[in-house]
Amino acid sequence: MTFVQLIDCRTSRFDEMDRLMDTWVEQTKGKRTATHSVIGKDRSDDSHFIEIVEFPSYEEAMRNSNLPETDRIFREMVSLCDEMPTFTDLDVVRDDDLYAVNIRRLFEEMGTSGELPPLDGLIAEDYHDHDPANEQDTMGRDAIRREMEMWRGGFSFTFTVEDQISEGDRVCTRWTWSGTHKGDFMGLAATGRKVSMTGSTIFRCREDGKIVEGWWEYDRLGLMAQLGALDALEQ
Repeated sequence: MTFVQLIDCRTSRFDEMDRLMDTWVEQTKGKRTATHSVIGKDRSDDSHFIEIVEFPSYEEAMRNSNLPETDRIFREMVSLCDEMPTFTDLDVVRDDDLYAVNIRRLFEEMGTSGELPPLDGLIAEDYHDHDPANEQDTMGRDAIRREMEMWRGGFSFTFTVEDQISEGDRVCTRWTWSGTHKGDFMGLAATGRKVSMTGSTIFRCREDGKIVEGWWEYDRLGLMAQLGALDALEQ
């Protein structure tokens, strides 16, 4: 279940606090589990601010709180407040945009440098993946993480989400994938080539927002051509 924390504070030094939050975002990149945040100012009191921070679950929020960077930033934030801020913890019982937000986060997490996050807040344990490039469907969260690790071992890459359409429990995402061939991929040694491809994925989500099934379509043949794998066939 998605979790939201409301941080209610009063400060006459908001600009400093805003810069502090930017510092926290930068220092926790790749480790932060917050998915979205909004800061609002009270129209009747210029010193009263409320920050709304979203997490995929309460457990992920606690993992975020335990980061050393979060603890340090929190102490600095308190020093900028006119009084001790208050925190309200909320379980989200309805969010019409939850599915699309979680899927955008999944694409971001797949391309994050460093260790691949556990993804247990995004992908269901019994996830079912359909990829026409694979002989058999991929079953289970651990199996799809191994598939992601194969791609991450071969490329440094990012996804750009071009379009998203949601209907019911399904979200269709049109994306562009851009990467650098840094390691072995399907028997091809690293070439250092910069490559890209386009594709689309339909994900099915359950009520808590976790992804339970996915269908992929992408230009894998075009990717192999860019890597030089088809050169011998063209001669």
